[in-house]
Amino acid sequence: MNKKELIASIAQKSGLSLKDAGKALDAFIDSVGSALKGGERVQLVGFGTWQVKERAAREGINPRATGQKIKIGAKKVVKFKVGSALEALVK
Repeated sequence: MNKKELIASIAQKSGLSLKDAGKALDAFIDSVGSALKGGERVQLVGFGTWQVKERAAREGINPRATGQKIKIGAKKVVKFKVGSALEALVK
């Protein structure tokens, strides 16, 4: 499912227009992104939890034929942990 299909699904299930459903989805994405950028954890009970984690610098191997060791810098990554209700729905 892509963003356009998700907006159509939200509109159908909620009774919103496509435009309003798109605005709602954009507001959700913006709100979650802003919270994560501010160092907050976002938890939707039953659905899942997003949080930013620091990935330490490490050494890797160049995937090309050279096989040289390369340094990979530290960075922040977003982690998602699935909630129990969503996990049960998918099983």
